[in-house]
Amino acid sequence: MRTTHTLLLVFLLTLASVQTSATLPATVDGEALPSLAPMLEKATPAVVNISTVSAVRTEDHPLLRDPFFRWFFELPRESSRQSQSLGSGVIVDARAGHVLTNHHVIEDADEISVTLRDRRTLTATVVGQDPEADIALLKIPATDLMAIPMADSDALRVGDFVVAIGNPFGLSQTVTYGIVSAVGRSGLGIEGFENFIQTDASINPGNSGGALVTTQGELVGINTAIVGPSGGNVGIGFAIPSNMAQAVMVQLVEHGEVRRGQLGVAIQDLTPELAAAFGLKQPGGAVIAEVIPGSATDRAGLVAGGIVVAVNGKPIGSGSALRNAIGLE
Repeated sequence: MRTTHTLLLVFLLTLASVQTSATLPATVDGEALPSLAPMLEKATPAVVNISTVSAVRTEDHPLLRDPFFRWFFELPRESSRQSQSLGSGVIVDARAGHVLTNHHVIEDADEISVTLRDRRTLTATVVGQDPEADIALLKIPATDLMAIPMADSDALRVGDFVVAIGNPFGLSQTVTYGIVSAVGRSGLGIEGFENFIQTDASINPGNSGGALVTTQGELVGINTAIVGPSGGNVGIGFAIPSNMAQAVMVQLVEHGEVRRGQLGVAIQDLTPELAAAFGLKQPGGAVIAEVIPGSATDRAGLVAGGIVVAVNGKPIGSGSALRNAIGLE
């Protein structure tokens, strides 16, 4: 009996060894199995980990703030501690060493470190940042970098497949997969200028500044925010469209800041009710509710009640879309 049990155990162990050492078939019935691995092998080296160190002044007794008291007792001039944060970034220009990330990832940072896929850690400098769009551009002194090509985010459709790459909770090079749930999300109160891509690809703390890419490996968005009762992923994540990020980046390279245009008007969405009142067949646009005297709009001869349906030939679907378009001109 013992011999039988022994032979059975050896057989099961051998079978387990064979199963675990087997590889997945590359094809089934002569057809290649779908996989994102080839694309990710090219895209993931361009996604980096960003860590920052900031000095945070600690609260203390008012007496300790008195310079004479601190001098008499030979106390340090300031009482502070260090705060650390983690986020992600995307290499968008390999030659210049430019890395796109979120402004909130590097906000008030005294030191910024960028860790590459090959484990090189470099000190980054800030080229410029735009709190209104939550975009920052960094520069790292490195060679042999790999950048992600930019996609046209205006061509993105609801239902398109996308992949989020980042470093959630400090876990480097994490990839999640989903679809585009919505485009043109605004009015969320997250940023000053909003035109978010919404996706159900898992985005968690630490993903901020990471890449949202197409299945062809092109950068279509910068992961920025999530909606969740506990601060974790519930399938509602937001990314800044690549076209907006690129427009901001151009100005940051040129000026170190974003110099936004202003129309000098108060605007509101062209609702179906307003469209009917104006005798328009199809809603979509922005209504000029008020014109500020002496503004560019006033000098151009536009008046309250006018309707803006396009900017530079590009259709405008809402008041926020008009604000975004003018703000990046």
